[in-house]
Amino acid sequence: MARSMWKGAISFGLVHIPVEMYPAASDQGLDLSMLDRRDFAPIGFKRYNKATGKEVSWDDIVKGYEYSDGEYVVLSDEDLRRANPEATQTIDIIAFVNAEQVPLIYYEQPYYLAPGKGGDKVYALLRETLRDVGKIGIANVVIRVKQHLAALVCVGDTIVLNTLRYPDEIRPTDELKIPAADAKAAQVTEKELQMARALVEGMSEKWKPQQYHDTYREDVMALIKKKIAANQTKTLTEPEPEEEKPAKSNVIDLVSLLQASLGKKPAKAAAADDDDDDEPPPSRKSRKPAKDDGDTDKDTGNRPPPRARKAPSHAATHASAKRTTAAKSAATKTATKTAAKKTAARAAAIPAAKAAPARRRKAA
Repeated sequence: MARSMWKGAISFGLVHIPVEMYPAASDQGLDLSMLDRRDFAPIGFKRYNKATGKEVSWDDIVKGYEYSDGEYVVLSDEDLRRANPEATQTIDIIAFVNAEQVPLIYYEQPYYLAPGKGGDKVYALLRETLRDVGKIGIANVVIRVKQHLAALVCVGDTIVLNTLRYPDEIRPTDELKIPAADAKAAQVTEKELQMARALVEGMSEKWKPQQYHDTYREDVMALIKKKIAANQTKTLTEPEPEEEKPAKSNVIDLVSLLQASLGKKPAKAAAADDDDDDEPPPSRKSRKPAKDDGDTDKDTGNRPPPRARKAPSHAATHASAKRTTAAKSAATKTATKTAAKKTAARAAAIPAAKAAPARRRKAA
């Protein structure tokens, strides 16, 4: 059984309830030791006399208050008790209030209160009274050398004393940029509120504290075991250079985020999917023309005319297909003068040696 850290009594009107106080919480964080990185030897701390430099044992240490530079008033544990014996030995209930009236930010540290010798009946009386009225007791208590405001709360069959912070220990929020309820930049639409409410309802469940545990501590312990197995107990892992993350937009689509959280497609994506389902397949004319693979006779019928040419599409493609065989074809004998003028401009690059025989044949 744990050793009690405080013994006294709860003062409830004219009733005194002898109780013993026990810590209600324990720190389960990682117990890491400080090492010298040069040889990995553990670092130790000494309590030493600043005047002589010699180490001082716990038995020789007393408390003192510095009332001027270098001058102290020595205070023993008995001095601290005699300053106000009743305050140091009593949990004095000064009021009863509704629990919801005390914001959670005031709660600090919990302690269990167990009945002392002969205090079972009065302990049970206070416990059942707190249950019946549905309130918590606000009390003063001195723990060590500080007086605390405290709340006495009934948790199951145990009365829990939870120390509270004083109002002047709560930092104000004046310097924080908190959006006001009526701020234009923080306006929430009814649709966003409904979807957020649906998300909260979908994630709601009964409070089961046993299912929660420190997963980060488990991950660190797994890493420790991995380093031990790999014989890397003396290896220091240096941080990797951080990659530059792309700048994020300040514009947040809350509806899409909420829909994604609810397991649905975002509205825009869903609309796009619906449009894709109803849209007919693209026509052949809108497709990009295929590359010319040399089979001019098969593909020229669907190929649009080159932009640089002003001639009709059919005439241009026909002239292009017959250009190399124009001198031998009988069709050139019946070509009109207009067609001859148009084709002459395109044939300007043909050597004069080839053009001369063509003119003689036309003249004949």
